Amino acid sequence: MEHKNASAVYYTDFRCGPFESRIQKLHRLMEGSGMGNIDFDGKFVAIKMHFGELGNLSFLRPNYAKAVVDFVTARGGKPFLTDCNTLYPGFRKNALEHLYCAWENGFTPMTVGCPILIGDGLKGTDDIEVPVVGGEYVEKAKIGRAVMDADIFISLSHFKGHEQAGFGGAIKNIGMGCGSRAGKKEQHCNGKAIIKARKCRGCKQCLRECANDALHFKEETRKMELDAEKCVGCGRCIGACNFDAIQFAQDAAVKELNCRMAEYAKAVVDGRPHFHISLVMDISPYCDCHAVNDVAILPDLGIFASFDPLALDQACVDACLKQEPRPNTVLTDNMEKEDFHDHHDHFINTTPESEYKSCLEHAEKIGLGTKNYELKYVK
Repeated sequence: MEHKNASAVYYTDFRCGPFESRIQKLHRLMEGSGMGNIDFDGKFVAIKMHFGELGNLSFLRPNYAKAVVDFVTARGGKPFLTDCNTLYPGFRKNALEHLYCAWENGFTPMTVGCPILIGDGLKGTDDIEVPVVGGEYVEKAKIGRAVMDADIFISLSHFKGHEQAGFGGAIKNIGMGCGSRAGKKEQHCNGKAIIKARKCRGCKQCLRECANDALHFKEETRKMELDAEKCVGCGRCIGACNFDAIQFAQDAAVKELNCRMAEYAKAVVDGRPHFHISLVMDISPYCDCHAVNDVAILPDLGIFASFDPLALDQACVDACLKQEPRPNTVLTDNMEKEDFHDHHDHFINTTPESEYKSCLEHAEKIGLGTKNYELKYVK
């Protein structure tokens, strides 16, 4: 896609000769993209990534993080890997468990070459309110303090599907990922789930995902019930349900989540140098926040990078939509159903309740970047 005033998005595939590696290709991509033109010397550099939930195996390997760390360190920067605590149950809801989780998944100062800091502190309360210039949904975003204390911001994202936002790329990694626990709740707060009793099997899988005591299992009916007052609309229960028994109570819920997420991302990057890298590989249907992961719905494509996180996300999703689905996946299972409605979009066909275009459109509207891009191949 080439347009006037387009942002440059740099790309390399995963093809490697007998004497080169993907890490070497990532280094060439960072060199060729102009990332080295950032003045890193003596600057604190936050590298935002997802360390993966325990049990999940689709998150990015530490090797990729180390490549970015080495690139920054070689130019005099002071990098640290960071993520903020989660709103839902798991092993990343406070800094201690989050660090143990990161270590168990292979992220240590020894393996990545720099410290690891949890951006919003021990209990997820160490945040700072950051004004959203041009925001319509959020006046001040609640961002992890360590993220905002950095002089330079880099996002390193695993591009994959997502049960609510359609896909998880740079904007989600930045906006949702850098929000403190209060910030994550603010982004999710407008959407409420509803349970369709006739579809509920009483398996209780969703119950394990709720951190807000909003789900209750009724023994008499063997059905799950929802307390709407306690529901924050985080969507974790939706991803856990295999029987389509849980949906959003209002159509605007996903759109509002997407818009708030874009505004949070803008708050993070405004006013300082920033750069973004996405690896389009192991394209699992759901987020790496889950303690499990299903097989990839699409083939591995390569590494994309840009100074513009919106152009980067648009380029990644466009590349994915050109691919043929991999067989025996959630995507192809859905496509084989008798009542299948083709949305002509691999991510929406995977999770029809999801939607992502409102995020990209709103991000462009508020000036986070542009959806217009020029793809530049780096060998």
